[in-house]
Amino acid sequence: MHETARNLFAAWESFYVIIGSSAAALTGLQFVVMALVADSERRGGVNEIAAFGTPTVVHFCSALLLSAVFTAPWPSYASASRVVTIAGLAGLFYTAVVFRRARTQTGYKPVFEDWLWHTLLPAVAYGVILVGGVMLADETGPAPFSIGGAALLLVFIGIHNAWDTVTWVTIQALSANAPPAAKPAPGPAAAPPEKANRADG
Repeated sequence: MHETARNLFAAWESFYVIIGSSAAALTGLQFVVMALVADSERRGGVNEIAAFGTPTVVHFCSALLLSAVFTAPWPSYASASRVVTIAGLAGLFYTAVVFRRARTQTGYKPVFEDWLWHTLLPAVAYGVILVGGVMLADETGPAPFSIGGAALLLVFIGIHNAWDTVTWVTIQALSANAPPAAKPAPGPAAAPPEKANRADG
């Protein structure tokens, strides 16, 4: 392993240990989310889960993969560069698949926030990873910072999307269990005019 590559990966080891352990632990969060969805009265179908549930696990796993890449004893920058570039390209392709699934599913109508966090921001993150992977082969430039920032963004995206699903399920459950609004009892103001006249006379 070249000395420059060894120094680079050693410098980022603590950062990626935090990112990797967080991503691995937070993957379990999505299992809890799916259990809540299964227990809710309004369950999502396969298409909804594929569009809004599975990508969260994929983003956590992508961050975990990048953490493994930057803590592995690579012989050179070029070896790590190829893996990071492929990961970024695969992420962009998967984001396009998620976008298509979100458009074709019929169980939920996405709003702008959904498009932002489920397609736009992941596309930005994987695009940065792709470019950073190409730049990493040159052993120069801000590639490690770009890749690290994108990995952190993927973790944030996963946390947001998992929390968004939990809040949606909670609101749906509260709405379903809320008692119907009681009709107000008719008061004197609601009495027919003839009855009011009889009362005065």
